[in-house]
Amino acid sequence: MKHNAAEAGEQARTAVLFVCLGNICRSPLAEGVFRAVIAEQGMEDAFHVESAGTGAWHVGAPPDPRSIAVARRFGLDISGQRARRVVAEDFSRFDVILGMDRANVRALSQRAPRQAQGRIHLFLDFALGRREDIPDPYYGGEDGFAAVYWRIREASEALATRLRDGSARISGQASSTM
Repeated sequence: MKHNAAEAGEQARTAVLFVCLGNICRSPLAEGVFRAVIAEQGMEDAFHVESAGTGAWHVGAPPDPRSIAVARRFGLDISGQRARRVVAEDFSRFDVILGMDRANVRALSQRAPRQAQGRIHLFLDFALGRREDIPDPYYGGEDGFAAVYWRIREASEALATRLRDGSARISGQASSTM
């Protein structure tokens, strides 16, 4: 449900949604890493963070065990997350919707209403100015998950800085409090 922060007398929060295909590898890892980064920077109250998938194959499932393992190796616990599919309300609830790859961005853009198109971005492009995908490690080994972790970590640090400093362009502010 959309809330007005001014009416509620609360501090505005930027709502960020990370999206991959099934919401079991990349996007739950991005959610966990970004939460850690904003906590390290003392900004956890400034954000509402979730993840979702464009597909519904894994709805209700925990993250892939390899994502859980790589997160744990770096001191993060993402095991409590559960996969969900992007729903129509997400396009109004989130200020920034970040697809892990171009296929995710295309799928999101096809489903989003016109007024939400400006909220959808390729994660590495939005955070780092790199028009690159975060590769799906699902069919690879643990080394692929570690490489994805480091890309997500670098992008999450840049994203937090850009959003904090206001250098990230967020069009069509969505709900400020969740």
